[in-house]
Amino acid sequence: MDAHVTVHSEEHSHPTPGLYFRVALILFFLTAAEVAAFELARRPGSLQSVVGPVVVPILLVLSAVKFALVAMFYMHLKQDSKLFATLFVFPLMIAAVIIIALIILFAYWRMPH
Repeated sequence: MDAHVTVHSEEHSHPTPGLYFRVALILFFLTAAEVAAFELARRPGSLQSVVGPVVVPILLVLSAVKFALVAMFYMHLKQDSKLFATLFVFPLMIAAVIIIALIILFAYWRMPH
């Protein structure tokens, strides 16, 4: 009896501990940049006039980058099927567009006419 068994072995190379450490280090520096941006916008001085008006977009971009790193490496989306990543990222992109549209809408309505 000759049985042919086809085994689909789709093993992905798992990230090394060194890669996890580098990602953690990048997350640390991104968090430090967030804290620095907030503190520079809050304290009076020459940098407050530069950082103050754009602190919210800076914090949004930095937090989005941190979220993407955590999702791709620590939640293993990078090693999973592209379908899972698409199902995870596409609704987030829709939510980001809606949030940005609402921020613009509220900023417009708060402007004196």
